[in-house]
Amino acid sequence: MFKRIDHVEILPGNFEKSVAFYQNVLEFRLLSRKPVNTGPLKEIAYLQLGDTVIELMHVKNLTPMSSSMTVGCRAIALEVESMEGAINYLRGHGVYITWGPVDLGTSIRAEIKDPDGLAIELREWRHKSW
Repeated sequence: MFKRIDHVEILPGNFEKSVAFYQNVLEFRLLSRKPVNTGPLKEIAYLQLGDTVIELMHVKNLTPMSSSMTVGCRAIALEVESMEGAINYLRGHGVYITWGPVDLGTSIRAEIKDPDGLAIELREWRHKSW
């Protein structure tokens, strides 16, 4: 019945800055960008990395995210070929590791933040346990 996650929606504080970050730094490919004039929604952009799609939604008058841990989705995770290579690449684009890297045995895990401070996990797998 259910096949896969179709896409993940992200509500950025600065739409243009986030589109540029996901496209130019994290190498997502821009699939489409469409103006929408429905209520507070102004525009949407679909970006793809591998078989994963994110939808950035430009919404008027967003409320800033709480800094404390609350119920909800906490992060997206990107698989990397080499943690060391990813860290060096990101550093060259002014993006720094905010947590880790930590060797978990079957993988190495670290985190970065997007322009709004949303967590993005980086994972180099040695062996997937599933």
